Amino acid sequence: MTNVAGQALAGVRVLDAATFLAAPFCGTILADFGAEVIKVEQPTGGDPLRKFGTETACGDSLVWLSEARNKKSITLDLRQRQGADLFLKLAERSDVVLENFRPGTLEKWGLGWEELRRANPRLVLLRVSAYGQTGPYAKKPGFARIAHAFSGLAYLSGEPGRIPVVPGSTSLADYVTGMWGAIGVMMALRVVERTGEGQVVDVALYESMFRLLDELAGAYAKTGFVRERLGADTVNVCPHSHYRTKDDHWVAIACTNDRMFARLSDAMGRPELAQSPHYATVKARCARLAEVNGIVADWVGGLALRDALEQCDQAEVPCSPLNSIADIFFDPQYAARQNLLRVDDLRAGPLVMPAALPKLSATPAQFHRAGPALGHDNEAIYADLLGLDDAALQKLKNADVI
Repeated sequence: MTNVAGQALAGVRVLDAATFLAAPFCGTILADFGAEVIKVEQPTGGDPLRKFGTETACGDSLVWLSEARNKKSITLDLRQRQGADLFLKLAERSDVVLENFRPGTLEKWGLGWEELRRANPRLVLLRVSAYGQTGPYAKKPGFARIAHAFSGLAYLSGEPGRIPVVPGSTSLADYVTGMWGAIGVMMALRVVERTGEGQVVDVALYESMFRLLDELAGAYAKTGFVRERLGADTVNVCPHSHYRTKDDHWVAIACTNDRMFARLSDAMGRPELAQSPHYATVKARCARLAEVNGIVADWVGGLALRDALEQCDQAEVPCSPLNSIADIFFDPQYAARQNLLRVDDLRAGPLVMPAALPKLSATPAQFHRAGPALGHDNEAIYADLLGLDDAALQKLKNADVI
C-alpha cells in the first residue's frame, strides 16, 4: 500500500454507480491518480463485470481485478427509496458521480441531475450512454460494438470487399469513452474550483469513436469521398502497410512523407525509386498503391524479421513487428517503461495488468489494490462517512438495501 496524499487527485471523492467498462474506466483513471472512488454495486451479484472474461480463483474476473483496481466497493440498491436516499447523502459528500444507465433511469429512481444538484451544487455528473442524453436515439440500448458500427469505424475495418471486422478490441469504445469522460470530469472540476458550480458531462459511446476518424467528415463534406475498407493500407500515404517477412512474421512500415520513402528506397538498394516521377511523391505512390506495396513486400519477404527491423532502423524508417501479447511480455521497451504492472493480490494471487497512464513526473499513478470483493467497504463508508451504527446497518441489510 502507498499513500495517496501526494497524488494529483488526492481529496477528490467519486461515486462510481456505473457498470461494465465505459464510465467505470473513467473511475479507474481517477483512482490510479489518487481519487477516492467508491464503487456502488447491487447487493446481489454486483457489477456484471465481475463475471466478464477470465474468472480467477477468488470468483472475480481478470477484467474486474484490473479495471476496478484502487476502488472501494459498497452495496446499495438504488431502486429502493432507502437506497436512493443513502446515495443522495453520499453525493452530498462527494465531488463526482459516474453513471452509464440508459437515459431516464436515474430520473426514475429520483436520482436525476436536478435531485443530485440540489443535494450538492458542486457535484460533477458524468453520464455515459450509447447515443447520449439527447436526440432521437437517446433511449436506445447499445454497447461498444454498436458504437463501432454507428460511428463509422467498423465500416472501415477489414479487407476491401470483405465483411467488416471488429476494430481490434471489442471493448475499444468503452475504454476510449472512459478516457473522454475523465477529461470531461477533470475540466468540470476545474470549473468547480473557479465558480463553485457543478455540471453534467455527457458522452456517447459512438461520439468517442467518431471524434477520432481524422478527415473522414471533412473529406466527405468537401468532395463527397466515402472511404472504404483498405485492409492494412491507409489513405493519403504510401507505403504504409503490413508486410510478411521470410520467417513468417509481420512488420508495419510507415512512410508518411517523401524523405522517409527516399530512405526506404536506399535501404531496399533501389535509390532510383525516390528519383522516379512514378514514385517520388506521395501522390504518385498512392496512384500506384498496389505496385509500391508489391515492391516493399518483395523486399521484406526476402528478409528475416530481425534483419527487416535492423535495416529499417539503420535507415531511420519507422518499422515495428506486429506484436502478439506473448511478444509484448518479452519486449525490452515494455519492460523499460514498466507498462506491465505485476502485483500480488491477497484474493487472486499474482496478477499482471496494464499500468496506469499517463506518466506524471511529480505525482505519478499508484497501485493500492486490485478490484475489491463485493461490499468490502460497506462498514467503512456507511459507518465512517455517513455515521450509521451497527443497528442501522443491520436493518439495511435485512431490507436488502445493502
